[in-house]
Amino acid sequence: MYLQHFGLTETPFSLTPNTGFFFGLAPHVEALQVLQTALQTGEGFIKVTGEVGTGKTLICRKLMNELPERFHCAYLPNPYLTPEELRWAVAMELGLKHSNKIDQQQLTGLIQQQLLALSAHGHSIILVLDEAQALPDESLEALRLFTNLETESRKLLQVVLFAQPELDERLAQNKFRQLRQRITFSYCLRALTNDESAAYIQHRLSVAGSGNGRLFSETNAKRIAKAARGIPRLINVLSHKALLVSFGEGAQQVEKHHIGAAIDDTSDAIKHQHKPIWLAIMAVVTLVISFGAIYWFKGGVV
Repeated sequence: MYLQHFGLTETPFSLTPNTGFFFGLAPHVEALQVLQTALQTGEGFIKVTGEVGTGKTLICRKLMNELPERFHCAYLPNPYLTPEELRWAVAMELGLKHSNKIDQQQLTGLIQQQLLALSAHGHSIILVLDEAQALPDESLEALRLFTNLETESRKLLQVVLFAQPELDERLAQNKFRQLRQRITFSYCLRALTNDESAAYIQHRLSVAGSGNGRLFSETNAKRIAKAARGIPRLINVLSHKALLVSFGEGAQQVEKHHIGAAIDDTSDAIKHQHKPIWLAIMAVVTLVISFGAIYWFKGGVV
């Protein structure tokens, strides 16, 4: 809608995890480094957690896009699956062709054979699960049992979990202690700082073709960062809405009131906090008392 008006070639603040917009900010780069190191060393379970909207899916896609050829990746974007469904899904991702009439024990045996065959051809196999906090308890246990598949020297399957913090709360339970001990590498994504958020906004605009200087001043970009609590998804939502409001007024740059309108229209954004009326009254009373004291003191001296 506003692309031509602002001289953009594509939408800069789409909510889809487009790796073309990836920006090497510290928390995202650190998460990728942890993942790459863990995969190279052949560890069984690797976990990345973060609040909603902090960029887990984007990092997941970035990781898979940059895996060396020797890695065979099985990807489950929606792991809300029973143990049986989980096994079938893994089998399909590994390229297994099988009959639905086989039982779960036979299916597990076929999965192990396929893992051994892929490993014999020099492949390292990883299973990547996004939204892993959605895994039922029984499926978490089935997932743990997958990592029992191994040779004398290495695991046949590495598992990478991307999840919200609720997964950590569940894994803290005593019944998950075996799985918890197998997670050898973990990383928790933090929110962006105000400076990182401002750089993030400018980066996305540049990738989208902005040649019109700064559509967002640094101050206004930081206003968005504060309202969004440094969460990239919310930054995208607020920035997109602010551009829409600016476009609607025919403005060439996003101004403070455009951002205010975007914040007011976004339920999860931190609204501008006005000072309570009693603070204003107290300030006036203090001022009156101060002037009265000065006047009385001068009168007393004279």
